[in-house]
Amino acid sequence: MHYSVEKYGLGGKVNLRYEEAVEKTKEALKGEGFGVLCEIDVKAIMKAKLDVDRTPYVILGACNPKLAHQGLSAEPDLGLLLPCNVVVYQDDQGSVWVKAIEPGKMLSIVENPALDPVAQQVREKLEKVLASVAG
Repeated sequence: MHYSVEKYGLGGKVNLRYEEAVEKTKEALKGEGFGVLCEIDVKAIMKAKLDVDRTPYVILGACNPKLAHQGLSAEPDLGLLLPCNVVVYQDDQGSVWVKAIEPGKMLSIVENPALDPVAQQVREKLEKVLASVAG
């Protein structure tokens, strides 16, 4: 994986087919204690709602219950920022990308230092997910 940390995301290009990347991402999330609460097939939605053709793109809403509980205990409104989104998509050139939200950036808007350790734990787990997918 060509791994990068961007403004608000972690991850990069993987040498996998799109379908394989989606499945490996789900498995890796499960391995780090995340459940996929929702799966949004952006390509299908854009076709159905706007009759727009686009490359494959899925948003996985992932949640680690233990870490979510810690975060919600420190900041009850944190639910506004949950779950952690992970995306898998294929670009116009056929490359496949796997990216996750950068939890430190996301939680920094809350301005609650009690969330810093939670954000760090989530980031460590998401980095393991990304590394596992890239394999």
